[in-house]
Amino acid sequence: MKDPKRRWLLRKLQRYEPFDDRESGMLARLIAFVMAHEDCCDRRLASGHITTSAWVVDRGREQSLLVHHGKLDKWLQPGGHVENDPSLIDAARRELAEESGLRKQRLLSGEIFNIDVHPIPAWGGQPEHVHYDIVFAFEASAGARLRVSKESHDLKWVPFKDLARFNDSAAMRRLAAKTAKGR
Repeated sequence: MKDPKRRWLLRKLQRYEPFDDRESGMLARLIAFVMAHEDCCDRRLASGHITTSAWVVDRGREQSLLVHHGKLDKWLQPGGHVENDPSLIDAARRELAEESGLRKQRLLSGEIFNIDVHPIPAWGGQPEHVHYDIVFAFEASAGARLRVSKESHDLKWVPFKDLARFNDSAAMRRLAAKTAKGR
C-alpha cells in the first residue's frame, strides 16, 4: 500500500473499538472499502468516498456545535470531503473552520471518535453514493464567534438535552452517548 494517508487510516480503523453492534457493522464495511479502493479519499470515486467531520463540544460537555446543512437540509456536525489535506484530522479541522468560522479549538484525541457510513442522495448531476465518515472530537468555547457558511442555513450550539429536536438519528444519538460516557 503506497498511500501513507490510507495506511494511517487502516491502522486507526483496525485499532478502533466500536460503540455498539451497528457501528461494528459500519466499521467492517469501512475497512473493506478502504482495502478495496486505493482512491478511497477521492470524491470522484462514484460509489462513495471517505469524508471527515468534527464533533465539537463545549468545555462543560453540555452542548455540541451543529450546522444546518444546505444541500441535505439536516442539522449535522461540521464536516465534508477530505480534498488534498495531508491528514484526515487536518481535513476535519479545515471543514470546521470553513463551516463555522471557528478557528480556536482543541483536538481531544488523535484517535477516531466515531464512524458513520451513510448514503448521500443524488444531487446536482452526482449520483447517489456513500459517505464513509471518520469523526474526530474537538473542544471549543461556546462563546466563540461563529459565522454561517454559504453551504449552510444556520449554525448553533445545541444543548445535548435538545439534540433530538434537531437531529434524532442513530448517528447523532451515538455521538451524544459517547460524549456522556467520556469517550
